[in-house]
Amino acid sequence: MSATQITLTLYLMISYLASEVRGDTCETYNHPQYGIGLCTEQSQCPNELYLTGLCESQPTNIQCCFSSGSPQEEFRAIWIATVNNIDWPSSKTATPATQQTELINILNTVQRLNMNAVIFQVRPAGDALYASTLEPWSFYLTGTHGVAPSPFWDPLAFIISEAHKRNIEVHAWLNPYRARMTGATYELASNHMGKRFSKYAYPYANHIWMDPGSVEVQQFTVNVTEDIVRRYAVDGIHIDDYFYPYSDGTEFPDNATYAAYQAQGGTMDKADWRRSNVNTLIQTMYTRMHVVRPKVKFGISPFGIWKSGVPAGISGLSSYDSLYCDSRMWLEQGLVDYMAPQLYWQIDPPAQSYPVLLDWWIKQSAKGRHVYAGNAAYKMAQGSNQWQVSEIARQINVTRSMRDRFALGNIYFSTKEIMKNVKGIQTVLADYYKQKATIPKMPWL
Repeated sequence: MSATQITLTLYLMISYLASEVRGDTCETYNHPQYGIGLCTEQSQCPNELYLTGLCESQPTNIQCCFSSGSPQEEFRAIWIATVNNIDWPSSKTATPATQQTELINILNTVQRLNMNAVIFQVRPAGDALYASTLEPWSFYLTGTHGVAPSPFWDPLAFIISEAHKRNIEVHAWLNPYRARMTGATYELASNHMGKRFSKYAYPYANHIWMDPGSVEVQQFTVNVTEDIVRRYAVDGIHIDDYFYPYSDGTEFPDNATYAAYQAQGGTMDKADWRRSNVNTLIQTMYTRMHVVRPKVKFGISPFGIWKSGVPAGISGLSSYDSLYCDSRMWLEQGLVDYMAPQLYWQIDPPAQSYPVLLDWWIKQSAKGRHVYAGNAAYKMAQGSNQWQVSEIARQINVTRSMRDRFALGNIYFSTKEIMKNVKGIQTVLADYYKQKATIPKMPWL
């Protein structure tokens, strides 16, 4: 082979490799009207709103598709996490006036960005960020577990009043079984569920965790939910991904509860029994809260993978087997008004692909219940492989491309990344949410 041929061969090889690793222009091109696009099948692009030549590494039938603008109905929300003071309040020892100012700043930002809902954590660990006769005041609010704020105020009543002035919904976020967080050392108050039902309160993974198999624990959580729905004008009740705890490698210590179930004639194996316990709580919560207020919404944000291997090509923790939550069944049977799966992965990696998982979730909505994708805004600021803001933009586009199949909005975890405007996320959201949108209607309520 001549020197010229060798040079030509090397040039072609280098050109080929460069084309393989080069990102598509579509991923970074910011259309002046429609924002950042997504490489997808031309036939799947809504309203045929696409540009050619921007998906260089893709086959010719793949084009750069853009959303056609803001839908008139779209759920646009943030999670406000209070556990460990992740989002609010900034300090458990801050004065009530400071804490109120922080909430007002969050709501003003939500309003300015034309978002329309907040998911506000009111029961992070069997405690209350509201005036409860059933549970103690939260350590994360006052710095002392069981002690009311001074001067007195009620954060849930406050945020509802201020949010509704701004046409923002408030969904009260409860954790059903967590009794104390890892690292916490405070003594549980006498009216805490871990003291009320001490035989069902287990140290596990450095937490204190209530036994989901206890009928008393289930009933108490339902009573707490009913109390909130009855006394507060919340627009929704919300549960996240914590059911049975994430494993620390040891067996969850519920042998006695399972043995009692068997002694009463129960025949399910332990895994099915655990899932049944969680299913009973979900069904009872849904039924009882709607007896109190038929129009209140019930939403759950489970771990984004139901079972590893479902759908094909997806791998990861199986929440069905590890957390004992049959989230697919809840959506199929309409035991939720909306499902907000935590799709905390990027679009492109095939093992946990955002669009593949979102497509699977909406296909499970046999009764037309809404699916609001959970988006990992925190990954723009945390971890060794931090996301670019364009990933969030592309995920909004993916969600909107499926809106005719019940993918009707996005919820961002969490508030602090939005408030800090990490990587200009507020600019991106303001661009996508140029027009106001109403909350999607739920005709079954």
